[in-house]
Amino acid sequence: MATILPSPPKVGMVSLGCPKALVDSERILTKLRSDGYQLSADYDEADVVLVNTCGFLDSAKEESLAAIGEAIAENGRVIVTGCMGREAELIRERFPDVLAISGPHQYEEVVGAVHVAAPIPPSAYLNLVPESGLKLTPRHYSYLKISEGCNHRCSFCIIPSIRGDLVSRRPDAILREAEKLVAAGTRELLVISQDTSAYGVDLRHAAWPWKGAEVRAHMTDLARELGKLGAWVRLHYVYPYPHVDRVIPLMAEGLVLPYLDIPFQHAAPSVLKAMKRPANEAKVLERIRGWREICPDIAIRSTFVVGFPGETEADFDYLLQWLDEARLDRVGAFRFEPVQGAAANDLPGAVPEELKEERYARLMERTAAISAAKLQAKVGKTLDVIVDLADGAGGATGRSKADAPEIDGEVHLRDAMVQPGDIVTVLIEEADDHDLYGVPVQ
Repeated sequence: MATILPSPPKVGMVSLGCPKALVDSERILTKLRSDGYQLSADYDEADVVLVNTCGFLDSAKEESLAAIGEAIAENGRVIVTGCMGREAELIRERFPDVLAISGPHQYEEVVGAVHVAAPIPPSAYLNLVPESGLKLTPRHYSYLKISEGCNHRCSFCIIPSIRGDLVSRRPDAILREAEKLVAAGTRELLVISQDTSAYGVDLRHAAWPWKGAEVRAHMTDLARELGKLGAWVRLHYVYPYPHVDRVIPLMAEGLVLPYLDIPFQHAAPSVLKAMKRPANEAKVLERIRGWREICPDIAIRSTFVVGFPGETEADFDYLLQWLDEARLDRVGAFRFEPVQGAAANDLPGAVPEELKEERYARLMERTAAISAAKLQAKVGKTLDVIVDLADGAGGATGRSKADAPEIDGEVHLRDAMVQPGDIVTVLIEEADDHDLYGVPVQ
């Protein structure tokens, strides 16, 4: 006699914000799938919809509120979590029918709310999930979160009030997760946190047993061990602490990708002081030169804020001159936007919106020229490229070691009979301001 299994509830997910929030979404879905829930890619089939919100900027909050409104309109049964969950009253006022609200990385609360909203029929056959967990990224790359929270108190940022102070994961737990991801097909590990350089400070850089030896809870030690797993290892959100210098030789050795994502935010000392960030920008330039001497292929990306309160034309010109000397490979910029609860909101010297726009345009024009020149210098060279998309007819898109997914440039391939996740050697034939174009070499 055939066994008829009960039909498990289906959960939909809308995930907004940064890669750290994406990892939170993956953990939530992994737990729900292990509990027997199915996943739904559309509103119609979902028994309940989760909206993982972002609350870093006012524009991000509006996007989150719009996503909640859409989910309620399309489905009606909505649970809200994530950074904006700290503003439950605002969400309730706008959307009184929301079933439950929780803050960032409150996994148990989210899962519990789903169990209440859509109880699952008990069945031993439904609790199935891959050992590596469920992913919202392609199979060949994975974000690896090593800590939560941040100990900095930058005047423009409310992340510590949302996510709390630094809480690092044990290095052996991180390495076990990384091993499972690589075994499941991950070929690129993207290390993320709020402050990767501070990893392990709260653990006093204690050591844990690993593979018959010990590994410290320290960025350098963790990067070295991750580099032994056979996947590309890319470091994000790295503050330029002195010990970052010790990671550069690992890049030269090929254990870690020659790539650093460092949020400099500005260069003018007066602006950095108002931001409550380190202001030894001259020494940073010296260190960048030193990094390039050790690892000539290192790519450095960063983000900057224009129009910060009190930023003068002289401050902005200083930033442009600093960028001319630093010659960063990839640069993103934000116009300063007051965030509710940020100390910077009370600073004098607000910059008019039209001036913010003008400075933003000038910065992006300057950095685009630097990027174009750097990319043009790669024409005629061969680069390793990881394939993200392939059309099966010879066209493909991938990334070099200098490019992180979603935020950096791409390498567009012709005559490439490849599959996503393949790593191929590519002859670069052309370049524009942001991307490269080439053909695989045999």
